[in-house]
Amino acid sequence: MWVDAASNFQRSLAALPLEYYQTGETVLAEGSRTDRLLILRWGDVAVLKKGVEIARVSEPGAVFGEISALLDCPHTADVRALAYSQFHVVDPVALQDPAALFYVAVILARRIDNANQAFVELKSEIQEKSPSVIDITIKKIQRLLGGSGATFAYGHSYNPFA
Repeated sequence: MWVDAASNFQRSLAALPLEYYQTGETVLAEGSRTDRLLILRWGDVAVLKKGVEIARVSEPGAVFGEISALLDCPHTADVRALAYSQFHVVDPVALQDPAALFYVAVILARRIDNANQAFVELKSEIQEKSPSVIDITIKKIQRLLGGSGATFAYGHSYNPFA
């Protein structure tokens, strides 16, 4: 099912406008609003939260701006081109297309799964050492990730029932 949805969505990308960014250019700025999704066609970018690099992405098909579009909030991180990069530009209205929505949902689910795996690895490493401020920080992250049904992604908690 995922493969079919991804293939259908990838085929529809060909009709979308393209944007290019030079090395060092800001693709999305934390706190700004662009009201669009960007899908990496090729290139290399860094995702920064409050100036701290949290990811490097070079995989074609990676989506940027989806948190802002889905939660109707400003962008939650900076995205900067590390190399000359090209993006498909998607109007968030396209998320009404089931294939597009499913594509974005799978990408978000993968990010959550990867964050959970990294968190478990970090927690295991720290538990082998002495508990300290790091242990307090881990407990805080656990509360944020699991508290009151909220989901945590790139610095924003979201509770649809609040």
